[in-house]
Amino acid sequence: MTEKALRLGTRRSKLAMAQSGQVADAVSQVTGRPVELVEITTYGDVSREHLAQIGGTGVFVAALREALARGEVDFAVHSLKDLPTTQPDELVVAAIPVREDPRDVMVTRDALKLTDLPRGARIGTGSPRRMAQLNAYARSHGMDFETVPIRGNVDTRIGYVHQGELDAVVLAAAGLNRVGRSDEVTDFLSVDTILPAPGQGALAVETTADNADLIAALAELDDPFTRVAVTAERSLLAALEAGCSAPVGALADLLTAGQSVKEMRLRGVVGSTDGATLVQLSTTGPVPETHEAAMALGRELATEMLAQGAAGLMGERAH
Repeated sequence: MTEKALRLGTRRSKLAMAQSGQVADAVSQVTGRPVELVEITTYGDVSREHLAQIGGTGVFVAALREALARGEVDFAVHSLKDLPTTQPDELVVAAIPVREDPRDVMVTRDALKLTDLPRGARIGTGSPRRMAQLNAYARSHGMDFETVPIRGNVDTRIGYVHQGELDAVVLAAAGLNRVGRSDEVTDFLSVDTILPAPGQGALAVETTADNADLIAALAELDDPFTRVAVTAERSLLAALEAGCSAPVGALADLLTAGQSVKEMRLRGVVGSTDGATLVQLSTTGPVPETHEAAMALGRELATEMLAQGAAGLMGERAH
């Protein structure tokens, strides 16, 4: 007899279903068990308010975690950037698979690049982090465009451009790659222009802390380099006491020499949404070998950023 299917909790959006489907296939391979997707509607999916207003942190996560706690699903897949930085004791992130492209991208009318956008161009994004960095870029490059707050799924956002309501929208490269729409990207934004959200492009596979067999199986999907990188980024976010809707960007990347990884560089940015003030710093050191060392790297950079005035740029501090 075949083993009982594992139940994977996922949000219902096209993107969530695509990334959960990819994880389901991988879990089936390592466990030899079928995996069925259980669709769960979260508050973030049904609320029409802007993410910054409904708190950002956890609005896409709580319903999935409740289903795990009630035993309705065996494990859940989240976009890591949606996860609150404090981890509940009864749940464990058993795997963080290899990260997708962490960059932000633009879909623009007439295939324009960011640098080609005309004066007064309207750029849609729901993210204070993107607004802060885009507006800072405009100020430093003598450009004049307007950032417009938007919400909605990938189809809705790209639709604003096709319908002529906006000149451009900013999205995560990883999301477009996962739903097979990367051919619509007109400009990949360098991380030197816009630092991504902490954890952007990475997934978190979460299960209950008492499910030792499943934790062990899921651990085979874990990528240790991705894990230390996103741990450092999220530690920075937590030390700034900022929620995932705060205007904070962070990226840890590995610096290689030939075939070997030499060091890790962690970059962080926080800014006012009008782009008038930006605190941007980086630190480089040995690749952290433990969770604690990765956490320490993030905390150290956050301390330096706070000393340079980052706290005043955060808007609402997360509680």
